[in-house]
Amino acid sequence: MATIEPKGTVHPASDFDPVKDCEALRKAMKGFGTDEGPIIDIITQRSNAQRQQIYKTFKSHFGRDLMADLKSEISGNLARLILGLMMTPADYDAKQLNKAMAGAGTDEKVLIEILTTRTNKEIHAINAAYKAAYHKSLEDHIKSDTSGHFRKILVSLSQGNREDGDADAERAKEDARIACKTLEMCDASDADAERAKEDARIACKTLEMCDASDADAGSKETRFLSVLCTRSYPHLKRVFQEYIKMTNHDIEQIIKEEMSGDVKDALLALVRSIKNKPGFFADRLYKSMKGAGTDDRGLTRIMISRSEIDLLNIRYEFKEMHGKSLHHYIEAETSGDYRNALLSICGGDD
Repeated sequence: MATIEPKGTVHPASDFDPVKDCEALRKAMKGFGTDEGPIIDIITQRSNAQRQQIYKTFKSHFGRDLMADLKSEISGNLARLILGLMMTPADYDAKQLNKAMAGAGTDEKVLIEILTTRTNKEIHAINAAYKAAYHKSLEDHIKSDTSGHFRKILVSLSQGNREDGDADAERAKEDARIACKTLEMCDASDADAERAKEDARIACKTLEMCDASDADAGSKETRFLSVLCTRSYPHLKRVFQEYIKMTNHDIEQIIKEEMSGDVKDALLALVRSIKNKPGFFADRLYKSMKGAGTDDRGLTRIMISRSEIDLLNIRYEFKEMHGKSLHHYIEAETSGDYRNALLSICGGDD
């Protein structure tokens, strides 16, 4: 199956001139009133690396902190969006994770969204940024704020130790076979297929579709979580296919039926993002805007974090899934300068 190349909507500006951008930003914020137009145009149409250059140039050129100036000149959802774009991706994700765990209560959805979808390299950068900003490791904060299998999932994902590489057909069958009731349902001729079958068998036993007499529930769940949290994406896609062959059930549907609470939400997020990451984010964006009221924090977080990675792919999936474009929904559900900034990041209608 052909791999679809991830494509963002925000790219490095050609003929980039940080001094010119800084002068335009200073002019937009200087004196009485603020001209939001140039701020939106510049910040949303530069890559993150270029924004970091602008930040440094602004300070050396004017002796002022650009972030502080922006905070004093814009507010609300627009400020959250623009200031988020000005942060490095690792610093931004670290801040979102910290906010999700700070104070009373925990925003499990944010923890799940970030930790289930970031690459090993991104996770490692987030860990470093978290430690630098909050003088506490991300893992320690997760451990103190969550519990049970949900904590195990998040701690595992926070290590950034997912395997790389293509699907290993025989190992996939082995992993899948762990989820299956009978070994006879699969061809065991290859070592790699065997591992995939074994992982599938683990899944099957964990989800209570198979005879569990050979292992205790806790051990099976731990093995299943290890498969989902450490195997490569291509490998797990193959495991899910093998699982269907062996059981005539989609693993996603069984998780819905057999799991509950935060563990179910985390496992579903893992499975859905592994199957189709742009589709996963398209669904999250849709849910942030459907119904009464808009989840502006969720909308902003995804638009910022995926803008240079796969937002173009997300736009395609959004239109396929919901019949109307992401551009249409943003236009209908937001307003003013905030809407203009979001649409600029969106990059066009479909």
